Amino acid sequence: MTAPVFVVETAQLAPGRAAVGAVVRLDGAEGRHAVAVRRLTVGEPVVLTDGAGSGVSGAVVGVVGKDVLEVRVQAVLAEPEPHLRVVVVQALPKGDRGELSVELMTEVGVDEVVPWAASRCITQWRGERGAKALGKWRATAREAGKQSRRLRFPVVRDAMSTRQVAELLAGAALGAVLHEEGSLPLASAPLPAKGDLVLVVGPEGGVSPDELERFAEAGAAPYRLGPSVLRTSTAGVAAGALLLGRTGRWG
Repeated sequence: MTAPVFVVETAQLAPGRAAVGAVVRLDGAEGRHAVAVRRLTVGEPVVLTDGAGSGVSGAVVGVVGKDVLEVRVQAVLAEPEPHLRVVVVQALPKGDRGELSVELMTEVGVDEVVPWAASRCITQWRGERGAKALGKWRATAREAGKQSRRLRFPVVRDAMSTRQVAELLAGAALGAVLHEEGSLPLASAPLPAKGDLVLVVGPEGGVSPDELERFAEAGAAPYRLGPSVLRTSTAGVAAGALLLGRTGRWG
């Protein structure tokens, strides 16, 4: 069984503080989870990360009270920024399916998730409700990053309008809109050597003609995944996995 992952502040992983042999302190909510919930004891292996690509692996050398764990560093870890980043623009699904989508995309290795208020979305994020929903997506990405043993968690951006998504596509190395009527298979789309691969996943009602036109003007073509039509909460996961496999990151 692989070692559990816990999150610490980036400053705790600075070269002078997290060298091999040093002791790093895990406290706060993460320390409480490690001690009171996971019930870790001296000698057990753990991984500490800032979720931004830096981390250490080590063993527990001390348990203080109910919320502090002391870890002696055995190895310094790093997950560099990939040359090709997979960015999924996810239309807002109904209910908690957005959180499910973020969880699964994090597990397969997607680098960034952008909530999108498409014109055909039944769900709309406004005011306090929108802030709460965004917070849930970000918390889901963090927990799924820990569960999947990632050192670099996906960034969940603020929700974007169609205009903002078009601007994002215009600056992408590859822009693709998943659409059931797309004539181009995503499996054979030419991939650039570096940059952002931006995938747009529409709502259950589909991407509107106006949105397709606007995205096409930004350089994003419509692509299809396969013969079946996937739900919005699973299309990004499938497309992200497909591209990650093609980039060699699953090799």
